[in-house]
Amino acid sequence: MAVKDKIRELAERCSHELKERMSARVNEMESDDKSHYLIYRVLGITDKEGKLIDVYQNKGRFLYKYAGAFLEEATLLCFKERFPGAQKLQVKNTLGRRPKQFEIDCLVDKDALEIKWRDATTDGDHITKEHTRIQAIKEHGYKPIRVMFYYPNREQAIRIQATLRTIYDGVGGEYYGGDEAWDYVRQRTRIDLKRILSEIAEARASGRKR
Repeated sequence: MAVKDKIRELAERCSHELKERMSARVNEMESDDKSHYLIYRVLGITDKEGKLIDVYQNKGRFLYKYAGAFLEEATLLCFKERFPGAQKLQVKNTLGRRPKQFEIDCLVDKDALEIKWRDATTDGDHITKEHTRIQAIKEHGYKPIRVMFYYPNREQAIRIQATLRTIYDGVGGEYYGGDEAWDYVRQRTRIDLKRILSEIAEARASGRKR
C-alpha cells in the first residue's frame, strides 16, 4: 500500500474516533451539573452561550489530542516508508526520577525525533522538563531533533520555542519549526506530507475521495 493511502486510512480512522469521542462526551454533558452557570450569568454569559462554550471547550480538548496524535503517526509513516527501521523508542531518564522514561517519537539510526504538531505552552517549567529530556536522549548516544509543524501565536509561547531552539543547538541537536518542519520531512523522506494532507483535506471538503 502506498504511503498516501496509509495516511488516508489513518485520517479516516482518527476522524471516526474523534467524532465518536466528541459525540459521547456531548451526550454525557447533558446530565452534568450546570449550577456553575450562575457564575456565567453573573459575568454576562447566558445559559445558552455558556452551554456552547462548555461543549466546544470539551470538543477542543479532543481535537487537539487527535490532531497531535494523527500528525505524529502520519510523520512516522513517512519515515518508515523511507527508512524501514524507523521506530518509536523508550529511553531511561538518566537525570532524574520522574518520569522514569522518555519516548522518542521516531528513531532513525541515531537521530531521535520529537514530533509536535504544535506546542503552545507558556509554562516556564516546560523548558526545564524539555532540557532534561534532551540531555537524557543525548546521553543515550542519540541526536535530539525537534520537528514542530505549527508555531504558537502567543508571544510568551513563541519565546519559549526560541529558548528550546537554543537548547537543541547547544547540545548539537536540530530544531525545525513551521515551514522548516515540513521541508525537513520532505527532504529526508522524499515524501511531501503537507501536499498529501492538503489533498486529503480538499477531498474531504468536497465530499470525494482521492
